[in-house]
Amino acid sequence: MITKEQIAETYKSIQQEITDALEVLDGGAKFQEELWERDGGGGGRTRIIQAGNLIEKGGVNFSAVHGTLPEPVKKAFGVEDDQFFATGVSIVLHPNHPLVPIIHMNIRYFELNEQTRWFGGGIDLTPHYVCKEDAQHFHQTLKAVCDKHNSEFYSEFKTWADNYFFIRHRDETRGIGGVFYDRLTPEKTNMSYKQIFDFSCDLGRTFAGVYAELANRHRHESYSEEQKNWQMLRRGRYVEFNLVYDAGTKFGLETNGRIESILMSLPAQANWAYDFKAQPGSKEEETLSLLKKGIDWA
Repeated sequence: MITKEQIAETYKSIQQEITDALEVLDGGAKFQEELWERDGGGGGRTRIIQAGNLIEKGGVNFSAVHGTLPEPVKKAFGVEDDQFFATGVSIVLHPNHPLVPIIHMNIRYFELNEQTRWFGGGIDLTPHYVCKEDAQHFHQTLKAVCDKHNSEFYSEFKTWADNYFFIRHRDETRGIGGVFYDRLTPEKTNMSYKQIFDFSCDLGRTFAGVYAELANRHRHESYSEEQKNWQMLRRGRYVEFNLVYDAGTKFGLETNGRIESILMSLPAQANWAYDFKAQPGSKEEETLSLLKKGIDWA
């Protein structure tokens, strides 16, 4: 049977693989590493990259923490036990180029006891400008990973991502979605914990390759000041979702997590314009029209 220690060590290795690949992709900046301990139990390895040739700000974080669940979290989870263990890898990359997308990934494992444990995670893409060919490639790649493990995963997890990464007060999705899942157990999937873990690892190891492909398609294209301004507005939308709706941010804050690691998902700079209206027929208007649930990108 797969143990929580084995899960944590594998996730830590995946973090290393991804940071190695991203340094090659960026071609300039290197990750800065900070080891930290959590008050209450456990700790992690935060790796931040900034001011690179491609990546303006990014984080690839690993954590393995344990301790006592706060009462609000216990109630939200609907559990009685309060001694938890959680481990995972969390990634957000903000590129400096407006034609290269923001990307997020998270793979995680949570355990209270032998009967109450599950996997969660996902990958989603937030382009500043939606390119249909890129969206198709991204979703087809994720579908292939899902189909390898369970033919029902992609359809279910794609819908889950559409619904989760939704900025309700804007009535728009954060980006073009991807896949998102939570509380996966053998009872829900007809798979063993080891098989679910293998899926989690395969998804995590898909990250670097699919992002490199999308970034290299556009990183050398020229762009205008107008496109750069639009990038800052799109980043603002990203911030709104993460601070208002994101469950991982809330969990980290409510369990006395490390603030710098929790908020590493935010860009170095973002803008908010009062009552912005995209010009009719513009690429900006086209992007807004594609920030909708239910688009069949694959």
